[in-house]
Amino acid sequence: MPSETPLSPEETRRYARHLVLKGFGGAAQQKLKAASVLVVGAGGLGSPAVAYLAAAGIGRLGIIDPDTVSLSNLQRQIAHTTASVGSGKAESAKTFAENLNPHVAVDAIPEAVTDANAAKILAPYDLILDGTDNLITRRLVAKTSTAQKKPLVSGAVSMFSGQVTVFAPHLGGPSHDALFSDEADDENLPSCELNGILGPVTGVIGTLMAMEAIKLITGTGTPLIGRVLVYDARDAQFSEIAY
Repeated sequence: MPSETPLSPEETRRYARHLVLKGFGGAAQQKLKAASVLVVGAGGLGSPAVAYLAAAGIGRLGIIDPDTVSLSNLQRQIAHTTASVGSGKAESAKTFAENLNPHVAVDAIPEAVTDANAAKILAPYDLILDGTDNLITRRLVAKTSTAQKKPLVSGAVSMFSGQVTVFAPHLGGPSHDALFSDEADDENLPSCELNGILGPVTGVIGTLMAMEAIKLITGTGTPLIGRVLVYDARDAQFSEIAY
């Protein structure tokens, strides 16, 4: 990651609660400012992740999504508003992040991740978050992150539950296919469009994704490498699976 850079007086006031936080403080905040993060998907998971990463003071934030905002998104995709309906999700999320924190440089990338562009798109960023809803994109993002030796924070949701984990084979963790085998395909996975999703579930998982990213950047705590954290909203329970 780039070298740490000093905080301006306005940033010092903005991040005051981080700066007085024991075990975090100014050193961690400077690491956030020096870091760059790519959020793949500006939907239910990407929205809260973008919100908390921008608010936390990530230096550079990339947001990639080829879709446009629809009315049915607004029940859970909090980076977008009614006025955003019909506009591109990447640009809408960029506007949201810049309004929240003008100290963050935001890149809007209104395209899909493909075999042809994945390496180029991921290259400028230190860490990747994947909140997409299909295994083809997930596998491609995971493959590219592994090739570039970058941590990948991965989240997924369906109905009343969600999960989050971190893939970092370069740090000794298991690979993406240890959790999602080659035999798994989208037809066997639940679809939010068909089965629904309770809005706040995406907020819980997306926020946990942002938390894992912040931990990895600052070296705070123990990241979810080789572990899946599962949230059940109906029973208000968290459980953990090792893999």
